[in-house]
Formats: sequence, C-alpha cells, structure tokens
Amino acid sequence: MTSTVYLKISAHSGDSALVDTIPLQVTGVSVSVDKQIPAFPIPLSGLGTGESLTAALDLGMSTKRISLTGFINETVIQRSHTPETGTPTSLTFTPQEVAQLIASGVDSTGLASYQAINELVVLMPSKVNESYVQVAERNIPLTFRARGDSGELDNTDVGGAQAFPTSSTSAGLKGFISQFGYELSSEAVDISFNMDFVVALILP
Repeated sequence: MTSTVYLKISAHSGDSALVDTIPLQVTGVSVSVDKQIPAFPIPLSGLGTGESLTAALDLGMSTKRISLTGFINETVIQRSHTPETGTPTSLTFTPQEVAQLIASGVDSTGLASYQAINELVVLMPSKVNESYVQVAERNIPLTFRARGDSGELDNTDVGGAQAFPTSSTSAGLKGFISQFGYELSSEAVDISFNMDFVVALILP
C-alpha cells in the first residue's frame, strides 16, 4: 500500500514511492501562494483625473508554502544504501524513530543525500490530463504547473513551460522543510506532527 503523502530524500532516484521515501499519515494539507509585486504610487497622477494611480511591476515572484498536519505511525522504510540480494531492505521503524529521522533530515544540509529531504509528494485526484482531455480518474502529485506544452493551452505565451504531471509517479514539489514539530507522549501509539514545506530551487 502506498501513502498519498510522502517525502523524498535527495538520494531518491527513479519513480519508486517505496525506496528512499518517508510516508506520512496526513489529516490536513494547507496550500498558500503569496504573490510579490513591487508597487508604488505615481506622483501627481491624481491632478488630471482626480484619481491617483499606483504602478505595479509583475516580475513573476511568489512564495509557495504547503502546511501539513497529521500523525506518524509505525512505518516500513527502505533505503537504497541497504541492498539485500539486489533489493533494498525493508525495515520497520517506530513512530519515534520516523519523527527523529525527519527531524534529522530538516537539521541536515543538502549535501547529505541520505538525510536531506528535498521533495514533497501530495497525491490528488485528477480527471483532466495535461492536454485538456477528459480521462479516467487517477492520482497525480499536487503541482503549480499549467497544462499544455510551451506556447500551447494554458502555457500560451510561455516559452519554457515545465511538464504537467501525468501519473502518480510524476515528480512532486521540490523545496525544503522550513519547520517540523512533533510531540512525544508516553500514552500515545502514534505521534502528532506539523510541518511547513517551502517550494524552492535549492542551490547548489
């Protein structure tokens, strides 16, 4: 069984949702996009018409943030650095271990490929494909990309459009976890958590 929300570490390669990932039991996903447009009032613009004007310059800048809440349960995790007869070993982690693993990843740098978390996949139902054709419902990753090739459909006037996701194995959102919090309780069998993920191009 594959989770509908999971994290990928930097070492993840291919399209497997089981290897080099951390599945999450999410109860709430909050998406926010903050548009950043420099704006300034035009001096003396109200003299002629009686209405002052403000000029704004759209430079295509925005901040995209995904906030998650949910629970961490006992989880089976596979790492490609622990092969057994050519196949990654499946290991069962306690909720406390999974929470520690995520916290360690947030605390690491992007150079630690088996620690750093750089991709979030939130699968959502979709019935319209990348070419605006009605299809049978399937899951695709949450995305901020538009349908159509460069210069076509929603990407008209866009010269370097990026591919819209076509299946559950398409790439998710690249970025970093800006905040991760969890609470340990002696009576709970699972661990509640909250997380903020910022969509970003990480350098180097």
